Amino acid sequence: MTTAALVERPSGFHALDLSPSVLSALDRVGYIEPTPIQAALIPKALAGRDVIGQAQTGTGKTAAFLLPFFNRWRDRNEPGPQALVLAPTRELVVQVAQEANRIAPHKRCRTVPIIGGQRFREQLQELRQGCNIVVGTPGRILDHLSRGTLQFDRVNYLVLDEADRMLDIGFRPDIERILRRCPSERQTFLLSATLPPPVLRLAHRYMIDAFHINLSPAELTVESIRQTYVSVAAHKKFDLLLKVIEKERPRQCIIFCERKRWAQEIYDDLRRVFKRVAVMHGDLEQPQRTRIMQRFREGSVACLVATDVVGRGIDVMGISHIINYDLPADPENYVHRIGRTGRMGKDGVAIAFVTPEQGELLTNIEAYINREVPEDRHEEYDAFRAPKKTQEPKVYVPVFGDRSRKYSRRL
Repeated sequence: MTTAALVERPSGFHALDLSPSVLSALDRVGYIEPTPIQAALIPKALAGRDVIGQAQTGTGKTAAFLLPFFNRWRDRNEPGPQALVLAPTRELVVQVAQEANRIAPHKRCRTVPIIGGQRFREQLQELRQGCNIVVGTPGRILDHLSRGTLQFDRVNYLVLDEADRMLDIGFRPDIERILRRCPSERQTFLLSATLPPPVLRLAHRYMIDAFHINLSPAELTVESIRQTYVSVAAHKKFDLLLKVIEKERPRQCIIFCERKRWAQEIYDDLRRVFKRVAVMHGDLEQPQRTRIMQRFREGSVACLVATDVVGRGIDVMGISHIINYDLPADPENYVHRIGRTGRMGKDGVAIAFVTPEQGELLTNIEAYINREVPEDRHEEYDAFRAPKKTQEPKVYVPVFGDRSRKYSRRL
């Protein structure tokens, strides 16, 4: 055997030609093996290519597009950011910024989140201290551009994260205005779970010879997520929710509602029973939304009642259950909602409440994911069964660590 054969080949992130400072940062946070999207995207990015990365959330896309920038970062204080990341929601912006600061090769490599709902003056102070990466929602980024408090003349690294979602909620004009303000000599990345025609048109217009990486699975939902639905009369949904929580005893769960007002109402009722509950929707002030998401990531909030504001991109590894209290009208939203669980190969549970008039919605979801969602029968809540003449009061034992009292509800 030759001496060369005895030399151990690099493995993990060490095989991706990353700088020693980046590898040291990854060792510090415990990243050992790259995920498939990281292993595929990072070499192309290091080679200077524009990249379209198609993969589901929870697969490591954030580190995939951050690490190549950190690899080129040099410890010098240049005016204005060199990298710009656009994301559709405030929560995703904060999450990306936190990950960037966590895996940065040096504390002087600064990332600043720019979102609505925060005081403009505080953001301006952060920008004046200097930063290398700006992560923001398109609307607030344009606000800074119009005021002259943010310049992109040095941006050479641009990322459109969750591009399909940004276009879904009407950000295309804002995105194009921002892209036109960035230097044409730049490297551009587009990350998206799906690539509908509007996203492809955006890519063709603003990217150069982009390399397409498609790691989306053939199955839209993964086998590790146990999906079921329960037929329920509308007026019995809350009692069913309590029953499901009592039965399943989730480690952490998200209860999805279609409307902000409905989410608030469910939360107001649920917090009378459980302590570790919070609500998330667009009517909350940004500092409150930030605190709630931080508590949810830390595990002090075990049950989050939410609208689709947390339906995409939010990476909380402890979520064991997704409860679709309201079925989404768009089947794609169902896929993104239940994708909050079963992440990185872990098992998860997704339960949908289906009222009698929602049979077509369920059929559309099953057609979209190309699989049948089995029914989990709870006869006492079934909308198609006559109620029993007499029923005893039902006693619920609170979960999520709140065992100080018992609550009785007559069904």
